[in-house]
This record gives sequence, C-alpha cells and structure tokens, in this order.
Amino acid sequence: MNVSDWIARHAEATPDKPAIRFPGRELSYAQLAALVEQLAGALAAKGVGRGGCAAYLGYNSPELLALLFACARLGALFMPLNWRLAAPEHGTMLADCTPNVLFVEPPFAAQTEGLRESLGGLLDGVALVSMGEPRPGWLAYPEFLAAAEPAPRDPEVGDAGPVLICYTSGTTGRPKGVLLTQAALAANAINSNDMHELSAADRILTTLPLFHVGGLNILTTPALAAGASVVLHPKFDPEATLAAIERERISLTVLVPAQLDMLIAHPRWQSADLSSLRMISTGSSIVPERLIRALQERGVPMVQVYGATETCPIATYQKRADVERKPGSAGRPALGCEVRVVGDRSDDDLPPGVTGEILVRGASVMIGYWRAPQATAEVLRDGWFRSGDMGHWDADGYLFVDGRRKEMIISGGENIYPAEIENVLIECRDIAEATVVGRPDPRWGEIVVAVVVPRSGASLTRERVLGLFEGRIARFKHPKEVLFVGEMPKTALGKVRKEDVRSLVGRSAAP
Repeated sequence: MNVSDWIARHAEATPDKPAIRFPGRELSYAQLAALVEQLAGALAAKGVGRGGCAAYLGYNSPELLALLFACARLGALFMPLNWRLAAPEHGTMLADCTPNVLFVEPPFAAQTEGLRESLGGLLDGVALVSMGEPRPGWLAYPEFLAAAEPAPRDPEVGDAGPVLICYTSGTTGRPKGVLLTQAALAANAINSNDMHELSAADRILTTLPLFHVGGLNILTTPALAAGASVVLHPKFDPEATLAAIERERISLTVLVPAQLDMLIAHPRWQSADLSSLRMISTGSSIVPERLIRALQERGVPMVQVYGATETCPIATYQKRADVERKPGSAGRPALGCEVRVVGDRSDDDLPPGVTGEILVRGASVMIGYWRAPQATAEVLRDGWFRSGDMGHWDADGYLFVDGRRKEMIISGGENIYPAEIENVLIECRDIAEATVVGRPDPRWGEIVVAVVVPRSGASLTRERVLGLFEGRIARFKHPKEVLFVGEMPKTALGKVRKEDVRSLVGRSAAP
C-alpha cells in the first residue's frame, strides 16, 4: 500500500475528472498524477529517497499536495511548515529535521535567506527551490522540475514507514515533530469516509492551512483517496468561501469556529446559497452554541470532530444523524480507533458522566515524535496516546470534551502553549514574574492574556510588554491583553496557581 497509488488509480479510472481546482488553475487526476511523478523524479535526482525529507514553506497550493504524494512514492518525509510562525521558530524546526529540499513561496524567501545565514551553515546542503522569481543560489521551480529523472516506486516502501512530519509545540514550548505513517493517513481516510459518507461525487472546499493535519487530513487527503474534487484556496477569505460554495456547489468543508464567526458576520451570510452543503465539519476548540444555532437556521448541519496532530487527527466524530440529538458532543470513536476515558491515578475506565483523561489507540495514531524518545514515551503507552485532554462519556457512548489538562490555549483554531510566551516575558529585566492563561472570547474561542508582576521601581506599560514579542514568535501567539498584578497566587510550594490566575483574569474582564 502506498498513498500515492490513490492518485495513480484515479488517474487511470477517471483521468479527466478535476482533482484540484485552485484560483486560475485546474488539475485533472491525470495531470495531478503526472505532477506527482515528475516531483518524485526531481526529488530523486536530488538524492531524496527513503529517509530523506522535503519541506514546503508557503500557502496552500496544488504543489504542496503533490509533494506529499511524491514523498510517499519515494518513502521520504514531507514537512509542511507553518507559514504563520516567525523565522526563529522555523529555524528551530529546520535545525531539528533538516530537509534535503526546501520549497519556498515568494513571501517567505527573504526570511529563508536570513535563516540560511543565522543557522551557521545548517542549510548549506539544502537545495532551496524558489516557487517565484529566480534567486541567486536557489533553484527556480521550473528548473528543479526539468532535472527530473524516472523514479519508479520503490517496492520496499511500505505503509508502515513515516511520510508526514508535522510540528506541534509541547508544554515546554519546544516544538516536536509528530511522525505519521502512510498507514495512518490511510486509516484516517477511512475514518473520514465513514464520518462524512464521502464519495467520488463530492466537492470539497479546503480553506484551512495544509500545514495543519486538520486542513490536510480531515477532508482533503480523504477526498483525494475517494476520487472526489477538491477546491483549494491559498488562504481563508469569507467572501471567497461563500462565493466558492455557491459557484462550485460545494458539498463538504471544514471550518473552525473562528472562520465560522467571520462567515456569519459577512453581509452575504443570510442570502448566500448554501443548499449544496451536506454538512460542515468543525473542531479544534469548543464550539459555541450560537454557531451551531446560526448554521441550523441556514439549514446546514454542523458535525464535530475530536482529535490531535498525534491522531492524524480524526479520533471521534459526530455523524449527520447526531447533530440534533447530541449537540455539543464530539461524537463516538472513529471507525478505526479505540477511545478511553480514564482516571488520574488508576488508569481505570471511568463510568458515564465522570471526567477523566482521553486516551486514543488505532492505526491513525502517530508512531512517535521525531528524535524525542522520552517525549514519545510520556504520551504513548501500550499503543495508547495520552491526549492530556479531559472529557466524559454520556450514557449512549458519546464523548464530551470538558477541557484540557495541558495548559494549551486554542485561539482561532491555533494551538498556543503558555510556556513559550512566558519564556519571552521572563527575559525582560523589568518583569519579576509572569504567567500566561487563556480567557474565553466569543470570536476566537480564547485569547492569550499575559499576567505580569513588574519589578520594584520598573515602569512597564501594556505597549512595552506586547512589544517584547515582535519578531520573536508568531503574531497569533501574541497576548491580546496584559494584566499587571502585585503578586501571583501560589501554592505552599511556590507554584503559580493557574486556576486562580484564570479567575483573576476573568474578573478583570467583567463589565
């Protein structure tokens, strides 16, 4: 089994059918298969094979998807980089897993040049491919493709080998590379098929970024496995999304709550023709009831999915029939997954109604973190992925997610870890102590709030604290608010009591 066979087989059966529609371009399955084959040959010419790696820094594009399948064909790793991150964050990832070839879109070329200089020669052996204008010392994309050599599929490349590495931060704030195999992608596609009742007749709209497993694997790769057509947008835009739903007669799409908020606020929301939509899938954060009601009023069912980067991501989901009778639920275990809710101390399965940690096991679960055996051992035990999320079953076997044991903040569908932000704050000599928590927000789900104890005699302002993050970490991680306090609430052992901090932040926001 090789996931690149999905494209090859559909190219044989329905060569002229649209596989990917992109602004200004359309690729049939035959054209997509040819692109995958050409990219595989070009990568092979650069020495990329089993154990190799190709990375992509840019917005959603047909080339990004084709690279995933080309790497699968060769038994190599594909690493899509989060374009929303700052240069130092990309540097950390590239130093951790240095690719053989790095494809870069024009908006990120200057940043990549700076990284090549700052990383002290680390990227000297990396072939940099410009997806735009030619750059000195780089390969232009057409030039890269022109060097392709025939690269027949390696018969020893099996589905047990890793094909996708997606970086996710941990509680320490240092990113970890999640390794997903071809078998995991295939199992996830089966889960998605069951969740959405996918068929070749479907038309999928992808606006979520493909560097996230949510954008890549909830619907996009499963749709290509099923032979459906994917309408791909470089980035999310409310007007373009509504227009595509109407024009392309979209049947399925994934939208996180922040995107849904923007759609519902759009002037055309009430008048847009949504009749082609069979359902909208959502997840990544707790879904406000008002969003569920807003879609119900327009006659569009919204199903919820639960999972993580480490689960590829589909672990549990609602089906269309569950929407009205189980509102707010994350559904039942995916077709290929086992899910448990266990207690803190005994790891015994908990009865319905009792909150515990959510554990997931199945073929779609990661094989581990890249070069991080200790971190892997902490979350993978006997095949069970310990999510750190808390939830409970109801009497009918439906999962409800109650919160997160980890201190992760989810804002606009993006995972944000307080430790990374706190590390920036404590570097400031005028800050005695600092901690970071999330505060509920009607638009973003949560916003980041920095709680700061100034040093005696220091003059700190909100603007100065927020300025500490410029150019250091991605903008979506920046605190939206700063709360100055005289002291932190602490335990007898001197540990900051985050729950008390959250209460403090909540009270400060009260009208």
